[in-house]
Amino acid sequence: MLSYWEQQSFTKYDHIIIGSGIVGLSTAIELKERRPGARVLVLERGLLPTGASTRNAGFACMGSVTELLDDLASASENEVLQLFEARKLGLEKLRSRLGDSSIGYAERGSYELIGAAEEAALDKIDQLNDLLKPVSGQAAFKMANEKIAEFGFSPAYTKALIQNNCEGELNTGMMMQALATLAMQKGIVIKTGAEVLRFEEEEEYVSVIVKDPYRDEEWILHAVALILCTNAFTKQLLPDVDVTPGRGQVLITEAIEGLKFKGIFHFDEGYYYFREIDGRILIGGGRHLDFEYETSTELTLTGHIQKELEEKLEDIIIPGSYYKVAMRWSGIMAFGESKQPIVKAFSDRVFGAFRLGGMGVALGSKVAEQLAGKIP
Repeated sequence: MLSYWEQQSFTKYDHIIIGSGIVGLSTAIELKERRPGARVLVLERGLLPTGASTRNAGFACMGSVTELLDDLASASENEVLQLFEARKLGLEKLRSRLGDSSIGYAERGSYELIGAAEEAALDKIDQLNDLLKPVSGQAAFKMANEKIAEFGFSPAYTKALIQNNCEGELNTGMMMQALATLAMQKGIVIKTGAEVLRFEEEEEYVSVIVKDPYRDEEWILHAVALILCTNAFTKQLLPDVDVTPGRGQVLITEAIEGLKFKGIFHFDEGYYYFREIDGRILIGGGRHLDFEYETSTELTLTGHIQKELEEKLEDIIIPGSYYKVAMRWSGIMAFGESKQPIVKAFSDRVFGAFRLGGMGVALGSKVAEQLAGKIP
């Protein structure tokens, strides 16, 4: 049971946001900047964000050549351009809000390794550059084949190397710490270990029922507006939304002496990605090897995908070099029928933004801005 003081001071808010990831914290900051006097609460069921915000590879992704061509197979040129612009604007807002030094942002090169199966994509680079130029302001892509040997990649696999002039890298931990610090500086309350069980709309407010794990009881919080920023986990509260979870598995090596490359890299239509960080290689992906099993919200690892990541290291990225795996982990992304994020008012008091398709670092700040604009 709650005390008089708890009931009086800790249960009523103007805005309650579920999810303390990139979108949740960015939305809280947007709302507080627009309404400095508002009481804003962010609820997170874990000690850290549960999905991918603290578990991604630190790519500031705009989309590789093969990914964008895949987008064009199912969406119009205008839709693809709009999504590319949203990623660009979101990344610019994130950098402006937090500062590059606070998030470890750097532009040390972004590249896509092209294997034999993707060589046809090389003929479409000029088409993509023409399409994207109104947003990018430059040729987004150019050939960089001369760097294949310089970086030490397997020439047996790497038939071409495309440089992406629009992407960067950052430090995921620094970014999330900077967002949380800014939110608290603005007076936003963040509660972790607070699992939302359900919500109920009333005429003048929304009741949010939260599990208190210590007291083994339910708290009822009240908000004028409830905002769901729960990405892959949204179906637990809104069962009918078009959201499909997708697990992304990652490993990172110990430092590798004489590592030849820096920057961020994609291959196999973006299903694999790797980067250098602190002299190590971080590599992730492979969910396309078992879409059915990797459609999961469980933060677990599967042996065959981890084995495949190691084989990609050995055969393509650092052939003939010694490495040792230091850590392994997974994160949960959200996908759907469309690659467009869902940013929506579900009623007069319930709102949400989710389904970022693995592009949350770039999209999150822009999506939060769009969401905040829908909340009266």
